[in-house]
Amino acid sequence: MSEEIQVLIVEDSPTARHQMVEIVKAAGYSYLTAEDGESAIELIKQRHPEVVVLDIVLPKKNGYQVCRAIKSDPELAIKVLMVTAKDQENDRIWGHRQGADVYLSKPINRNQLLDVLSEMVASVP
Repeated sequence: MSEEIQVLIVEDSPTARHQMVEIVKAAGYSYLTAEDGESAIELIKQRHPEVVVLDIVLPKKNGYQVCRAIKSDPELAIKVLMVTAKDQENDRIWGHRQGADVYLSKPINRNQLLDVLSEMVASVP
């Protein structure tokens, strides 16, 4: 894959965060991590990753708030992949309304995550 593509993984569960880091790293992406919404927004402003893998239930700011912050800033051309245990249809609709490019329910498998990331990276300007 490509080292110049940077993926920010925003996940408060150490186990889930580690699992996603291992998948992203093995695929050759560079990555950053954040454990809460506020630090995610700071990293996004500083580092401008191409893709954010975003949980919804987070401390400080939830994933919906982080997604809105990303999508409301015209200078940030960042793709957002919401990965969450919230798997009801209304959660999915709300995620897309906040600007999520893709919404996946947990548990996520390696191939599914890599396929979606590959599609998202292909459409990065």
